Amino acid sequence: MRKLLTSLTMGVGAGVIDVIPMVIQRLDRYACISAFIHWVVLGVIISYVEAPIRPWLKGLLVGVAASLSIVVIVAKADPRSIPPILCMSALLGALVGLLSARFAR
Repeated sequence: MRKLLTSLTMGVGAGVIDVIPMVIQRLDRYACISAFIHWVVLGVIISYVEAPIRPWLKGLLVGVAASLSIVVIVAKADPRSIPPILCMSALLGALVGLLSARFAR
């Protein structure tokens, strides 16, 4: 139970970090909610994935892979948004991977 709560907390933190620039840019409320939920769930997924690679790399790969469906949807309407989405996914995924290895055992 402790691992799950820690994972959810890391996901909430990543979600807040991801949504802050979106709120500043006054993006759609539903896009912000979607991004927040995305990271709450990824916090749990990254924490529970077992892979024989470094934790930061595991988080980076899972974060980017999970964001690919979002990239496909966004690509049609705003292709300039693709690099920021992938960069945030890589950075936050790597961060969650590192933190999960240290705190979510």
